Amino acid sequence: MKPIGPIPPPFAGQGALRIGGRTAAEWVDEAGATPLFLYDFSMIADRVARLRAALPAGVDLHYAIKANPFAPLLRAIAPLVDGLDVASSGELRAALDVKPAGAISFAGPGKRDAELEDAILAGATINLESEGEATRALAIGDRTGVTPRLAVRVNPDFELRGSGMRMGGRASPFGIDADRAPALVRTIRAAGADWRGWHIFAGSQALDTQAIIETQAATLALAARLADKAGAAPPLVNLGGGFGIPYFVGDMPVDVERVGAALGDALASRGAVLAGSRFALELGRWLVGEAGVYLTRVLDRKESQGETFLVVDGGLHHQLAASGNFGTVVRRNYPLALADRLDAPAEETVTVVGCLCTPLDRLADKVALPPAEPGDVIAIFLAGAYGLSASPVNFLSHPVPVQILAGSADNPNAIFTS
Repeated sequence: MKPIGPIPPPFAGQGALRIGGRTAAEWVDEAGATPLFLYDFSMIADRVARLRAALPAGVDLHYAIKANPFAPLLRAIAPLVDGLDVASSGELRAALDVKPAGAISFAGPGKRDAELEDAILAGATINLESEGEATRALAIGDRTGVTPRLAVRVNPDFELRGSGMRMGGRASPFGIDADRAPALVRTIRAAGADWRGWHIFAGSQALDTQAIIETQAATLALAARLADKAGAAPPLVNLGGGFGIPYFVGDMPVDVERVGAALGDALASRGAVLAGSRFALELGRWLVGEAGVYLTRVLDRKESQGETFLVVDGGLHHQLAASGNFGTVVRRNYPLALADRLDAPAEETVTVVGCLCTPLDRLADKVALPPAEPGDVIAIFLAGAYGLSASPVNFLSHPVPVQILAGSADNPNAIFTS
């Protein structure tokens, strides 16, 4: 038997899983079929409120759309955050539907000329990833007669210790090496561009609270040092994010209250060149990940060489991350449960596999569950981030699952379905 991660506290301790005030069975009836994704907006709103209360004044909150671009969710979260971070023209268009261009930033390596032009014409900020990208953006500005809004993404000379994906302190396709960043700022300012500041992202999916605190302090120090060398104060310093959520057994949640208090202390002693700057945290997974549940129905129960397999109608084509094939080196089990028996005794060891013709389609490996039969619904938690949009949904041409957002900022009883 192998362990599973912790069920998020708002769902734990229930006899039958309830999401947005309804049971899983009621949501399946609403959707008309399984599998499906459910997102509880009240949990997202609570996360935003908690973080707002913890952060010092002068720190904005941005939502990274890549975590979950579901349109109803994006519409609901947009009024709660100060900015949206995008990584494609498709995400840019979605962001422009719900936020003004001045609150949108566009990051990511390999932006096409058409994408740079889309962002420039819209008035969004481009987080430059290289000197070559800066040259192309400036040329597009000259050709179109529109002044580009340009920030410089910095590849920092340190990493976020303990992060699941480290994005600093090494050679990287992301950002411009710190020692070259000041010269680029001087170049883009001399060309007449609107320099919007620094974007410094050292890693993601970090659960070590102290490491996050230390990285934010180092980021502020780096931002001040680079600004002094560039000879210009940054209007905004995007401190990145990197807050993780507890997927696996033994994981502990980030103490955002400690992070906020320490950030306040660091800002109070920041370099003089940053005195007039604003600051932002860019978060995705931490805001929406725990609010999502993936429901999939058992189609078959089979025995093979002494092992029991539950075959479900979902799989890695919807939940690549839960299968262990997205961003993890060693496969571990996400939290999951029988939707109508969360607190029932776990009496057997089973492996939960999807409906795809590949041995990679394994949603849970040798986990303890109550006895399950065909027709039972399994809930896979932490499905609110990097779920459907980060999975190979077209593999084997199975139907796209329904997505449902339960609630909105102004109506907790609203239901939004894809």
